[in-house]
Amino acid sequence: MLKRISAATAFIALCALPLAAQEAKPAAAPGNEMTLTGQVIDLNCYTTMGASGATHQACAKACAKAGVALAILGSDGTIYLPVSSKPADPQNARLEPFAEGKVKVTGTHRSSHGAHTIEIKTIEAAT
Repeated sequence: MLKRISAATAFIALCALPLAAQEAKPAAAPGNEMTLTGQVIDLNCYTTMGASGATHQACAKACAKAGVALAILGSDGTIYLPVSSKPADPQNARLEPFAEGKVKVTGTHRSSHGAHTIEIKTIEAAT
């Protein structure tokens, strides 16, 4: 009886290994290369108070320096969060010079769990 229980336990453990390996290594979401033109926004003030634009620029820069996330508001109203494929690589420093201004960004777009992200390759001021 003990041999049968041990064999059954070993069999179940072997069957669970592929599942554990899949959970341990989530696959990176594939992305699409895109060019995006939009406005760099202070995510907190924009989503909580609707604050944006030239009159909000000083606040946005101060918030960014304090660690509040900057994002890009696309012309269709979609908010794109800047991300990096490198761990612990914040993106605020790349967006801060353009706070509350228009930018043209190229990069890799991903959509996951309702969020839109962009891994920025190039960024420049847009007119």
